[in-house]
Amino acid sequence: MRCGVISDTHGSVAAWRNACAEVFQGVDVILHAGDVFYHGTRNPFPNGYDTLELAAEINACPIPVIIARGNCDSEVDQMVCNIPIQDPFAKLQFGEHAIIVQHWQRGGPSELDDLIDRFRPRVFITGHTHSTVLSVQGETLIVNPGSPSLTKRSDGKKTVATLELDYDGSVTARLIDLETGDVLEELGLPPSKESAR
Repeated sequence: MRCGVISDTHGSVAAWRNACAEVFQGVDVILHAGDVFYHGTRNPFPNGYDTLELAAEINACPIPVIIARGNCDSEVDQMVCNIPIQDPFAKLQFGEHAIIVQHWQRGGPSELDDLIDRFRPRVFITGHTHSTVLSVQGETLIVNPGSPSLTKRSDGKKTVATLELDYDGSVTARLIDLETGDVLEELGLPPSKESAR
């Protein structure tokens, strides 16, 4: 299964369009880690800010979209978005392996540890910081795709990610520069112990 991973669009239809037209071509599902529409009071308006148009494009997206609620997402947003904005996280299953998508951990690192211990996901996707992360905790790959609209990376690159999950449990995540399509970082996990049984 090939996934497009995005977070913190903050109302930028331009960022969504760029991701879908370029990086997400041919993916099976798009996983959005929240802060979909509203720019937030601490953020400037991003390029291409048009929340109604973004909602229309997400609603019409031919690729299935799964969304976890961000701290800037509200009930009003759900009124215009036909796709459930799930809270406190979205969970999907691929074969024997779970993927959890959560915008941020309200309880800090202990909440992340608890979710990983409880669900043993193969992949944990998060957002909120507008900065990219690829790391491994035990047998879980942790991915933060950064932001395609309001990045906080020191190099200023606007980013999304892709995720490839094979039936043997091997996983590869790539952080992508949205403007150039370049792979900025890649991290993978070998086949899981559970799949080897």
